[in-house]
Amino acid sequence: MPASWVDISVGDGTSMEGYLTQPEGDGSHPAVVVIQEIWGVNSHIQAVTDRLPSQGYVGLAPAMFHRQGRMIAGLHEELQTAVGMMQQCNDAGILSDVNAAVSHLKSQNFVNGKIGIVGFCFGGRVAYLAACNVSDLSASVVFYGGNIGVALGDGQTPLEQTGSISCPVLGLFGEEDANPTPDFVNEIDAEMTRLGKTHEFHQYAGAGHGFHCEARGSYRTEAAQDAWGKAMAWFDQNLK
Repeated sequence: MPASWVDISVGDGTSMEGYLTQPEGDGSHPAVVVIQEIWGVNSHIQAVTDRLPSQGYVGLAPAMFHRQGRMIAGLHEELQTAVGMMQQCNDAGILSDVNAAVSHLKSQNFVNGKIGIVGFCFGGRVAYLAACNVSDLSASVVFYGGNIGVALGDGQTPLEQTGSISCPVLGLFGEEDANPTPDFVNEIDAEMTRLGKTHEFHQYAGAGHGFHCEARGSYRTEAAQDAWGKAMAWFDQNLK
């Protein structure tokens, strides 16, 4: 079935675009929410979402910067614009958006109720934050989530909320990354272990931030392929 754009109602009265993909044929399937980098739901995020139906998943990529205007795709050459949009986000709004995406999926008869989340860069932080706050999630995958030790707006940082994590978390990071650094990844890992949270972390040698995105110079084929395989295995284990 071809991809489609859907409008998602958010609890604060706003409306958010979402890029939706689903397996062909009848029946219901588990679903994965795909959270963008700071570049928006661009061709890379759409391509990631396009991969999911062949693996038996519904995919939904919500446009997280919708409060700043209708979705802008292809921001790779507009760093200042992308960073500005991210800086206008706060954790309360982020969680409203994730909850809205999850509720939209739960309302569809082609979704069986098992829902996971995967995020990249900005989205990796969102995936961690969501694991702490969205009880309807059955698995979370964090690709090089930066600023997990920073709060956006009032309240605790995602790291400080680790005790509230309610689903298994897979973390995929590059050893050459500056945000998060390997030392900070180890700090997150240790905190999750201390609190008895089900998780698995992997750090890739020779890979930095954005190693999974083939549209960026940071792309590392071997690390990207291995990490995606681990992500799908994580979802298969926890959603199927």
